[in-house]
Amino acid sequence: MNSPVKIKKSVKKAAEAPADKKSPVVTKHLVLKPRISEKGYAQSELHNTYIFDIPTDSNKFDVGKAVASQFDVTVTGVRVAAVPGKTIRAYRQRGRKSISAQRSDTKKAYVTLKAGDKLPIFAAVEDAEVPKETK
Repeated sequence: MNSPVKIKKSVKKAAEAPADKKSPVVTKHLVLKPRISEKGYAQSELHNTYIFDIPTDSNKFDVGKAVASQFDVTVTGVRVAAVPGKTIRAYRQRGRKSISAQRSDTKKAYVTLKAGDKLPIFAAVEDAEVPKETK
């Protein structure tokens, strides 16, 4: 039998933190290691996108907050790609046992910034190009 009595569930609202405070976990413990390559330099020049190596347990939201807080820029988009580790073979002596190991998996993030924002990652490359143009 269905009873006509309705039970109300109590809903507790979580205490919201002020928006201006930054999470200490994101700003201090997320290590952002920039990938310095020709492809990364081209991405930064053409699309204002920078490539970082990030920990495998981090996600795109943490990366976006960390880049914004560490470099004081506005992040418009973050894409994350998992890179599987490759198998490594080491040979001892001729014809003897070979040892197989595997590199650890990594993750990289493509961070797109607002137009006009720049990161000082490729500053040395840009400084080296200036004297060539003046000749």
